[in-house]
Amino acid sequence: MYSNFRYAEIKPTGWIARQLRIQAEGLAGNLDNMWPDVKDSAWIGGDKEGWERVPYWLDGFVPLAYLLRDKGMIARAQKYLCAIMDRQQPDGWICPCKDEERGNYDIWALFLICKVLAEYGVYAGDDRAVACVYKAMKNLHGRMKNGTTVLRHWGKFRHFEAMISLTVIKERYGEEWIDELALLIKAQGADYADYTEEWKVPIFRWQIERHIVNMGMMLKSEAVYLPFTKAEYTDEAQRLYDILYKYNGTAVGIITGDECLSGVSPVAGTELCAVVETMYSCEKLFESTGDVKWLNMLERVAFNALPATTSEDMWTHQYDQQANQIGCAHLPGKSPWLTNGSEANMFGLEPEYGCCTANMGQGWPKLAHGIFLKSEKGVLAAIPMASRLDTVINGVKVRIEAKGDYPFADKTVYTVTAEKPVRFEFSIRIPADGKAEINGKPRKSRIVRINRTWRGTQKITLALSFKARLSPRPKQMYFAERGTLVFALPIEAEWKMCEFERGGVERKFPYCDYELYPKSDWAYGFDSDKLKFGFDKTGDIPFSEKNAPAHITAKLAPVEWGYLRGYTTVADRWPKHRKALGEAKEFTLIPYGCTKLRMTELPKIKK
Repeated sequence: MYSNFRYAEIKPTGWIARQLRIQAEGLAGNLDNMWPDVKDSAWIGGDKEGWERVPYWLDGFVPLAYLLRDKGMIARAQKYLCAIMDRQQPDGWICPCKDEERGNYDIWALFLICKVLAEYGVYAGDDRAVACVYKAMKNLHGRMKNGTTVLRHWGKFRHFEAMISLTVIKERYGEEWIDELALLIKAQGADYADYTEEWKVPIFRWQIERHIVNMGMMLKSEAVYLPFTKAEYTDEAQRLYDILYKYNGTAVGIITGDECLSGVSPVAGTELCAVVETMYSCEKLFESTGDVKWLNMLERVAFNALPATTSEDMWTHQYDQQANQIGCAHLPGKSPWLTNGSEANMFGLEPEYGCCTANMGQGWPKLAHGIFLKSEKGVLAAIPMASRLDTVINGVKVRIEAKGDYPFADKTVYTVTAEKPVRFEFSIRIPADGKAEINGKPRKSRIVRINRTWRGTQKITLALSFKARLSPRPKQMYFAERGTLVFALPIEAEWKMCEFERGGVERKFPYCDYELYPKSDWAYGFDSDKLKFGFDKTGDIPFSEKNAPAHITAKLAPVEWGYLRGYTTVADRWPKHRKALGEAKEFTLIPYGCTKLRMTELPKIKK
């Protein structure tokens, strides 16, 4: 229904371009220079990790390099891509292991590298990469047919990821074995509908059926299988998400999981990998179904959860983020997380596990890549963010440029320029939960379609309007939101640098670890439902805490809250009382994504 343009046709501008450059100059843009699992990976002939980490890293680094038109980064990406393709065996096997180890190799990594190569091949125009995927999947087809490869562990629970690359080669080659392989994989893959009862009660035990990253990935399962099953779409993603959210949801749309599903407590954590994988699922769900609710969810996760879990320079990140996060420190004794250790919410190089270190880079580039999408009749402005599209429609060169600071401003101006008259449909998606006008006329449709013959240069102005409000959470808690943005009370933090070496991996500035300790009070409740919203200037750091691009003024009063038992940097799940301990005062809440220490879910004061 919808699809991405090639990298060369999209040029991100505005704040998202600045965010991409920050990422390029931070951790995700430099792992090949300093992190052994990428720098010396077995994927390129080294002796370090030869499974998911290089494919994860390339999944974000490749689109980042191409969208920025950065020749040096493109050359570095090509070094890895070519090394991987050059090492493909004559029979098609591509993963870095000995022949005798193939039977026990968890082919989740095969699904992931084929996804990377397929998307790169299509969006960068490299036919060799698509041919490489064809040979790798042909090899897998033979192995699954004769039983030498059977889905297990991660491959079994991430089986649907293979459909990304299989769809590409199906469109390119159209051979029967591709459909047969897709159905073989589906038959051996886990059906998440079988596990929904287990999602309802958190337990202190690691189970792959409750793994939070798997949950983010699996939302797109039914949608990506559609080219092969030919079944009627039933929106299974919404049904499963509703169950997950009811028992494990957060104010910013993601699910808790530290590392497995963790309930509705605002001090439960959410793994960073789950954030970017949920975003990718939303993108694929919209492309397959055209249902705008997935773009609404994409925005909520992208503009809140993603920036909140990395430092402003993107040199460090958390493994787990919390809605109510009053500290990020090495925790004493037993961890409060269900299955993660005591360093999981510190900011650093690879707190807890290195999967998020490798995987976090896909979030911003893929969001930027999808600002404009191909539709069946032309172009869709999927997200009203600044970007520029240069493409050819019906043989005519067309440029569409979007200017504006959404979601930090309510107006986006589209300029459509056609080299000569050409007819096509330019559609604009309206974000949920607000009023919209296009060129001064109110519009209620969530996708406004403008089908006309475009001549010369024409401007279209989208004006949005949202209401700031308090929204409910479990246990009679509330949070402030406006449009796609969630707001939180920022807590002033003391950053304590930790430089050390562990397992041969060095942590040193700028990719050292940090502990964050609170320097301001945090135990408050909402004294009034009245909220005053205001925009501020978007700076060089879009999600800056000191120079936040928007704010809400709210009246808060201190309450008795306390700490989670045994800790001094983890707030208790809920306040002890909801009566004011002092006078209510005006406080400034800022976007959740701008905060590192914060209180998001607060009670209402009992009068």
